[in-house]
Amino acid sequence: QVQLVESGGGLVQPGGSLRLSCAASGIIFSIYVMGWYRQTPGKQRELVARFTSSGSTNYADSVKGRFTISRDNAKNMVYLQMNSLKPEDTAVYYCNADRGTIMAVTPRTVWGQGTQVTVSS
Repeated sequence: QVQLVESGGGLVQPGGSLRLSCAASGIIFSIYVMGWYRQTPGKQRELVARFTSSGSTNYADSVKGRFTISRDNAKNMVYLQMNSLKPEDTAVYYCNADRGTIMAVTPRTVWGQGTQVTVSS
């Protein structure tokens, strides 16, 4: 069974920190590019941070210098360290796995169920 399960969301004060985790199962983790997206009510899901196929990283301008994406291949995990959180960071955060054009029987793109992050005093 292919799935991504996010955890680590919650309520945090402005300026605080939070680390999100994503556990992958049912896929060959190493062939998937991992990323984090977020969505608020009435808005389209947007990219927060992701790896490229070459191993570099891309971040939304709004989170550069504050968020860091990382992965642990031995544990099939991807993380999003969020520092200096702002109220506008409030959203449901989703983990994503994408294998591009690599040949495999598992889905090209997989999404997690999402975890709520609320930044408020």
